[in-house]
Amino acid sequence: MKPNAARVLIVGAAAFVAAAGLASAASAQAQGEHTPNGWSYEIKDGKRVPKGNRMTNADGSWREEVKQGNCVTVKERSAAGEYKETRQCNPVTPK
Repeated sequence: MKPNAARVLIVGAAAFVAAAGLASAASAQAQGEHTPNGWSYEIKDGKRVPKGNRMTNADGSWREEVKQGNCVTVKERSAAGEYKETRQCNPVTPK
């Protein structure tokens, strides 16, 4: 084989491996939106977002509480599809 042909094959093989690695990394990132159980946050758009404590009922309604600092956001959805979101912040009392 000529030296130039060998170089072209090596460069082509390296480009193929790099493209395959980028494709697998992109698919892993798209599927990797799930945070392991036990963590108090999820990763969304590269940022930490607190995970809520969701309780789902048999009729399809649910209630989720998310704590952020001294504030609590409550999200509720009824079985009929009505959505309600409330937020309550309690001031921190000095000791």
